Amino acid sequence: NQPGVLIQIYEGERSQTKDNNLLGRFELAGIPPAPRGVPQVNVCFDIDANGILNVSAEDKSTGQTTKITITNDKGRLSKDDIDRMVADAEKYKSEDEQHKKKVASKTQVENYAYNMR
Repeated sequence: NQPGVLIQIYEGERSQTKDNNLLGRFELAGIPPAPRGVPQVNVCFDIDANGILNVSAEDKSTGQTTKITITNDKGRLSKDDIDRMVADAEKYKSEDEQHKKKVASKTQVENYAYNMR
């Protein structure tokens, strides 16, 4: 049971966050404690014509909402950085797929163990 959810926003092409660029983070707090898998949080991404990213998260049970605005002026990747990340994504595609399968298997085992309690 946790009273909040940390929402982190990344840009990049890779499956692991360590290989991507963190744009921002915020916490959706004040949600009622509930067992694992029960809370439902709706996260919405909106990019306007100026490239400004608005991210909001809402707890469906309480209507509690929090949002963040990420502008183009700081912490964003350059065109060269983006090209490099896209090339790396292609280069490491098979490794990323293997990692996804490993994480999915681990999650499945954890969920099975949790449900056995």
